[in-house]
Amino acid sequence: MGKQVYIIHGYGASPANHWFPWLKEKLVEDDHQVSVLHMPNSSDPNREEWLETLANHIKNLDNNTYFVTHSLGSITLLNYLEQLNPLPNFGGLILVSGFSESLSILPSLDPFTVKKVDYKKIISATSSRVVIAAKDDHIVPYQLSQNLSKQLDASFFSIEKGGHFLEDDGFMTFPFVYDVLKNMIKTE
Repeated sequence: MGKQVYIIHGYGASPANHWFPWLKEKLVEDDHQVSVLHMPNSSDPNREEWLETLANHIKNLDNNTYFVTHSLGSITLLNYLEQLNPLPNFGGLILVSGFSESLSILPSLDPFTVKKVDYKKIISATSSRVVIAAKDDHIVPYQLSQNLSKQLDASFFSIEKGGHFLEDDGFMTFPFVYDVLKNMIKTE
């Protein structure tokens, strides 16, 4: 039985960037429904517009729904899930280079992190929570991803060298994310 997977990109990106097209193709081969959401104005993102984009595209959130997010897409998803009332149980989430605190190099993203997330609400909606980060991330400090994984009580995977997992860091494919998601779906 195929699952519904939403891939949510981050700041300055689009569905055509980095490892998103590759991951979509791999998941479609496995008979999953995959949507790589196109977040508006990604080089000058607006929190409300991004939340509205998720609200307009995420349909039927249930135990067959999974999320893979990158960077700013992570806190956006958490903000979105938190505002759902009630928040239904869902399959799981993988947050790559996620953060929930202000980024000193990108103060324009502060509106996304200003409001603290109700992590307990999200924890109670899914038992499959993973955060992946690279120790040499030059955009989101590794410590911030680690903090996020603690707040979410998520499994934390640390990668020695991956940077911010961008094309520029050599990430046109990302087998590790694919494997983690495959295991997550299998253990359901």
